[in-house]
Amino acid sequence: MKETSVTHSTFVIERSFPCSPDRVFAAFSDPATKRRWMADDSHRIAEEYVLDFRVGGTEHTRYRMGENTPFPGTPLSNDTVYQDIVANQRIVIAYTMTIGARRMSASLATFEFVPTDDGTDLVFTDQGAYFEGSDGPQRRQDGWQSILGRLAKVLAG
Repeated sequence: MKETSVTHSTFVIERSFPCSPDRVFAAFSDPATKRRWMADDSHRIAEEYVLDFRVGGTEHTRYRMGENTPFPGTPLSNDTVYQDIVANQRIVIAYTMTIGARRMSASLATFEFVPTDDGTDLVFTDQGAYFEGSDGPQRRQDGWQSILGRLAKVLAG
């Protein structure tokens, strides 16, 4: 059997937010709010961000790596298709990451919004296929930890 050049990995991140599921969900569905926590950060410069939040809709972000990164100015893009949306309960996406002209990975990800006495527990599950020369599962998990940390700051307001 031929050795594969794809690494498969699944990881789960759980975060608690002291606000209602509808408020957390709204941070995913409103383009201006989502851009603040998803696209804008100090390591990359978002050059383009488009969100069409509906089943079958897409989300596209094109970045350039920031000056304080190993590859300043390198283009990076994220392309997402919304597979399933249940308001205030669940979002399922399929997304790809590309650096330059090379596809790094393809993933299926689920965000579950669980109401609690103190607000909302978010359960994020990412099932990824990482291609040769990609960032790999641990760096992707670290990246999502950072993104969800920015979501927490936006929700804290």
